[in-house]
Amino acid sequence: MKCLIVAAGQGARLREKGELKPLIPIKGIPLIERVIGRARKGGIDEFVVVSGYRGDELRSALDAVSAREQVRITHVVNDEWTRANGVSLLKAKPELDEPFLLTMCDHLVDPEIFRALIAAPSEPGTVTLAVDFNIDSPLNDPEDVTRVKCADGRIEHIGKVIRDFNAFDTGVFLCGPVMFEALEESQAQGDDSISGAMNVLARWNKARAFDIQGRLWVDVDDPVAFGKAEGLLDSGTF
Repeated sequence: MKCLIVAAGQGARLREKGELKPLIPIKGIPLIERVIGRARKGGIDEFVVVSGYRGDELRSALDAVSAREQVRITHVVNDEWTRANGVSLLKAKPELDEPFLLTMCDHLVDPEIFRALIAAPSEPGTVTLAVDFNIDSPLNDPEDVTRVKCADGRIEHIGKVIRDFNAFDTGVFLCGPVMFEALEESQAQGDDSISGAMNVLARWNKARAFDIQGRLWVDVDDPVAFGKAEGLLDSGTF
């Protein structure tokens, strides 16, 4: 199965750690290389990476990873990288003609999340988001994560500022072609984000939730989260 990694943005909040977020070393290994390594442990054997900001530099680094680790990495260029992340996903459509996983270049997750999501039963014509119902965990900032309202295995609403929620978006999705239909619909309505597409799918009753059941994940989006990720890696529990 292919895994799409969105890595086109500027990553300004981690600028003190490095100029290009996906290549910032965390415990000696670039962030995106850790994402790829964890996804491979979770059963992924091929990657599509969307680059934008300082894309030549990122693509060169990934080509070196591909050669060294013997893993296939296909590049997609997003020249509109200042727009929201759904634009990156839609630009990868020509490379993805079968079910695929989607994740972010700055989300470190337990490989078992990938493995369990792939193995879980899925309904044709839907998109499934891995969600964390442990909303009181100190690991991820509740003021920064994307919030999700779930009911009976379905996603009803998703967004950064929604007030009625019972889960967090881990940034790991199992997608099919309907995701691209939803992205096009959402962008036509003026919302370029992946969350916008998920809200479209929710209205179509095609957005599903997968409970990660307490498995760990961290969005390495700022220096505080970076420190938490380092601590998890140091502890050997992650």
